[in-house]
Amino acid sequence: MFEEFEVIPAVDMQDGSVVQLVGGERGTETEYGDPVEAATGWVQAGAEALHLIDLDGAFDGERANADAIEAIVEACPVDLQLGGGIRTVEDATSLLAGGVDRVILGTAAVENPDIVAQISEEFPGRVMVSLDAKEGEVVVSGWTEKTGLGPAEAASRYEELGAGAILFTNVDVEGQLEGVRTDPVRRLADAVDIPVVASGGVASIDDVLALRDAGAAAAVVGSALYEGAFTLQDATAALDS
Repeated sequence: MFEEFEVIPAVDMQDGSVVQLVGGERGTETEYGDPVEAATGWVQAGAEALHLIDLDGAFDGERANADAIEAIVEACPVDLQLGGGIRTVEDATSLLAGGVDRVILGTAAVENPDIVAQISEEFPGRVMVSLDAKEGEVVVSGWTEKTGLGPAEAASRYEELGAGAILFTNVDVEGQLEGVRTDPVRRLADAVDIPVVASGGVASIDDVLALRDAGAAAAVVGSALYEGAFTLQDATAALDS
């Protein structure tokens, strides 16, 4: 997993469409069309992994874009990580058995940390714990509820429980195309030995390189790619140079 730094296109789904939210707030979304078309387009552009989020599931607790996700699994022979509304061991294991490479747990992992160990026992290394932070504090339930946990402290806890990777989203800069904040990423990467995937705020190729240099194993990119701030091919070329 993440043998070299990767740029991973985001396919965030809400009400059957690809969207990007600003600051994690419902009602701020910009729509970008059909999820399956978006996913296959990124694969054709050279993506080796995709980041799939069921936003309806994240907010409401029940996955609502299952048909689109199933179609993406069928159509896209790349590494797939999926989150949003995965609340039980059964949900996670059925997805992993059905072709998803990693499940992303946020709210479920905070409410029941042992779920990470339970899933990892059957599928070692294939649980990614999502630590979404507002003002330095981990938030859950679609970024609406504070937990009182710091990201580095939480990451160490989940590493001990068997998590294979950490997804860190800085909600303060998410979807704003105003640049990344590298200090939180660096602190988190220094706190654990498992890969840290960074998300939120990427506006340029320089931001991608900054996340790599801060110790991230990969960067999830949404708005910047959809808005044409740079191409996936350009980012890959910069990373290879």
